[in-house]
Amino acid sequence: MRGTPVKILVIDDEEGIRLGCKRVLEPQGFVVEEAGSFLAGQQKIAQQGYDLILLDVMMPDGRGMDLLNDIRKKDADTVTIIITGYATVELAVEAIKNGAYDFISKPFDADMLTLKVEQGLENRHLLLEARRLQEVEQQAAELAAAKAEMERLNAFKSRFMLVMAHELRAPIGAVQSLLRTLLKGLAGALNDRQTDLLTRMDHRMDFMLALIEDLFELAQSQEPIPPEQTHKVVLQPILNQVVLQVSDQAAEKNISLHTALPQEELAVLASEDGMEKIFSNLIGNAVKYTPANGHVWMSGMLKNHTVQLTIQDTGIGIPQESLDQIWEEFYRAPNARKSGIMGTGLGLNIVHTFVEQFGGQIEVKSDEKKGTTFTLTFPALHE
Repeated sequence: MRGTPVKILVIDDEEGIRLGCKRVLEPQGFVVEEAGSFLAGQQKIAQQGYDLILLDVMMPDGRGMDLLNDIRKKDADTVTIIITGYATVELAVEAIKNGAYDFISKPFDADMLTLKVEQGLENRHLLLEARRLQEVEQQAAELAAAKAEMERLNAFKSRFMLVMAHELRAPIGAVQSLLRTLLKGLAGALNDRQTDLLTRMDHRMDFMLALIEDLFELAQSQEPIPPEQTHKVVLQPILNQVVLQVSDQAAEKNISLHTALPQEELAVLASEDGMEKIFSNLIGNAVKYTPANGHVWMSGMLKNHTVQLTIQDTGIGIPQESLDQIWEEFYRAPNARKSGIMGTGLGLNIVHTFVEQFGGQIEVKSDEKKGTTFTLTFPALHE
């Protein structure tokens, strides 16, 4: 209560009462103002708020009771203590009914005044705290409702993407199959113009299939993985398999792939499918965005009860201003968009989601035109 100065207003036509209250209360750290009439008190109440008001029940120009409504309008939590020389049951009932907290009978001593004021201020503190807690509970309920709605929408989005990806795969695959039949000349000879157009269409079909596959993986990554679907996963075989998958693409660009993995098992609690998607996206991107004659390194080790994996390349890098955005859905850094290399902007979002689901962390460091390093850390799993 004493952190912020407590403001008290004394409204009484007797100067001795007003001065006596000030002498008792101000040494205790309270800010005490006074009003010597009904009208003066009404004006002060209108001008500013008070924590507590000591209010004379009868003054020459009006009844103190008639100010209770003004006090409530200004601040419903202001504590009002009626000062009276005529303490009766009827007066007490009327005072409480109109919003007063308590009353004090004239004459009163310093101890009685202090006691009544302290009790009144404690009541105000409790009322304000109760209201604050009520507001916090309401905000918590609103946040919980918003979170539930967001989860519902995310679940709907994931289901929609899964259905859409499943339904689009077959017709696009069929169209691509027909295009390649035409390109092979199996439906008749093609001139150069026709070959060029069909080749462009085939490339667009490749991109659409890649987008559909990424949407499918994105939807899968956002589905919570039940604990029973996670188990001990040894990472070396998965890493080696992914490196093998990208080796032809790397060879076409004369990119050297370097793998440094320890003999001891690098084991984590995860799923093979999720870890394969993490490595496929990170190593695939490293090869895809590294110019010819570059290098890609994959390494792993056990460190302080964690498995630490590093994927580093000599690729085009990521601008510093884009580093915080690369985990967002569909985001591609400006230099990646300008490179002419096809991409959906979903891969790193998928990686980040799976890493979090497996209790890991991922960090990125990059220098534009020099290369990028991703570092993944997972809790190590021991038998």
